[in-house]
Amino acid sequence: MSSANIDPAAILNRALEYAAQNLRVEKLLIQLGLDPANITYDVVFNRLVDIALANINFANMLALVGAVFYVATLMVRTIVPLRIIGIISIVFFIGYGALAGAVATFFLYLLSLPINIIRLRQMLNLVKKARLSAQGDLSMDWLRPFMTPRKYKAGDVLFHKGDVAKEMFYTISGTFLVKEIGVELPPGRIMGELGFIDPKNRRTQTVESLENGEVLTITYDRLLELYFQNPEFGYYFLRLTTERLMQNIARLEENVAENRAKLLAFESAAKRSN
Repeated sequence: MSSANIDPAAILNRALEYAAQNLRVEKLLIQLGLDPANITYDVVFNRLVDIALANINFANMLALVGAVFYVATLMVRTIVPLRIIGIISIVFFIGYGALAGAVATFFLYLLSLPINIIRLRQMLNLVKKARLSAQGDLSMDWLRPFMTPRKYKAGDVLFHKGDVAKEMFYTISGTFLVKEIGVELPPGRIMGELGFIDPKNRRTQTVESLENGEVLTITYDRLLELYFQNPEFGYYFLRLTTERLMQNIARLEENVAENRAKLLAFESAAKRSN
């Protein structure tokens, strides 16, 4: 028999007829309002259409739209669009829960709505502040919601040169000394950000606390999560760290120029004295 002579509807009807002989399937068919002795593809399809049409109301339409938006979140790769679409989905599910009298569904999505709104606002502020930082404001204050406080006493070493770098710091109070270059860091400065982009994640300097102080910390894993959640934030953070690196290079060049000038002045004074 050629494949052209095969009737898919006939095969499906036979499969349904065979399935109807199963007791569980027979019970299900009776619950759906079908006659197990008269099961065909057309009968089953028409019955399912009737059930669907009979249950279509405004509340179920809200649930259907909410489900569509929820599925859409599974295909979004970045966090901001995901949060926005998720909030829209939640609003539709809240409407469904209210109209259908589904109390558990209503309160579940009602409680999750402000959480998603807060997270969306944090991420939007993160991107906005990152953009401003890349344009010249090197404050890292916009990372505070994602950081953890930590206190240090005078003489404590935050990290040594060559240590494995796992976190970045933001100074809140106290003064911290970068020992290799003799630079003191006041409150409102970042430390350890270059270890995030270093290929070996190693510390390039040693930092010691000169007095009792407090810092905020964020792990590189968390920073990497923020980086991949929003490509725009990642782009501006790279610009930020690059500008910070260029500032460090400029500071070193100034120190070298000052030391060279002092050396020339010393040599000139030595020649005159001779």
